[in-house]
Amino acid sequence: MFPIFSYTQTDKNYGLLVGTQVGFVYGQSIELVYPEETFAELYSELKYDMKPVFYWGLNISYDKIDIYSSPGFFYSISFNIGVASDSGIHENRDWQSIENANLTDFSTHTNRTSSFFWLDADIGATLPLDPFLIRLFLNTSWMFFAFTGRDGYGIYARATDCFCSGPHNPWFCDSEQKTFYPIDEEYFEYFYNGNVIRYQQHWLLASFGFSINTKKFFPLSLEFSFKISPFTYCAAKDEHLTNNKTFWDYTVFGFFIEPRFLTSFSSNNLIYTLDIGYRYIGRTRGPAFIDRGNTGFIESAGQGGAELSVLDVCFLITYRY
Repeated sequence: MFPIFSYTQTDKNYGLLVGTQVGFVYGQSIELVYPEETFAELYSELKYDMKPVFYWGLNISYDKIDIYSSPGFFYSISFNIGVASDSGIHENRDWQSIENANLTDFSTHTNRTSSFFWLDADIGATLPLDPFLIRLFLNTSWMFFAFTGRDGYGIYARATDCFCSGPHNPWFCDSEQKTFYPIDEEYFEYFYNGNVIRYQQHWLLASFGFSINTKKFFPLSLEFSFKISPFTYCAAKDEHLTNNKTFWDYTVFGFFIEPRFLTSFSSNNLIYTLDIGYRYIGRTRGPAFIDRGNTGFIESAGQGGAELSVLDVCFLITYRY
């Protein structure tokens, strides 16, 4: 975010801005498993709600004092910490049949966002084109999210080659299930108590961005910015607590976009900013690994993926030094 903070000449060419911010994100983090021999588009899809997660943070910027006088450069750093809380539900869907693309597993649980960290850094150039200001910049971003799903229930299609008394999942049945009855005709229902799953994502992003804002309505300013990139990396860890399995996914080259709209009001050395953005990272893909039962023996688990889709709403108060 780049609030316009002055339009008058001063003795200094550049100034430092320090701000504090509060806001929330509303959306989902998604874990994907791609099929190897099954018919559906996905083998598994796990959704973790952030509806909403509130956060607070700091923002530091260095920019020209009179940004409309001549071209210049700038940098900014923003860091946010989320408030741990229940944030919606976690849903898990599997399509395990080798005969068709029918759903075989569904479970839903209360989702808790236990950790939320978000760091953005920008560096770039400012180009005044009266009455507009263009910024061209490079962005790097690091995000860490951790979730825990607890309680809830699951519905599981009965496997045609499993005759045990519980769901076909491996912690109830030892056979390798390949074919299933329809989930709406032959199924088990299971109720969970306590923690069921833990999941975390480390995101690293690098992108190109631009913004355009105007001084036409000073002391009110309006700004639109946009970031885009294929350079994404996600390292994820998924702990299935009911069957003591741990998965690791390392995915790259997704599709990242982030449009944002800002409106700022300047009063002496204070700037009040409302910042609304949407961050989307499309399906990434990369190798997945599994440890069955925390044995320390790691084996390949095919291809995994990750996705993120969140609306970000933030209110920022900045002081210009």
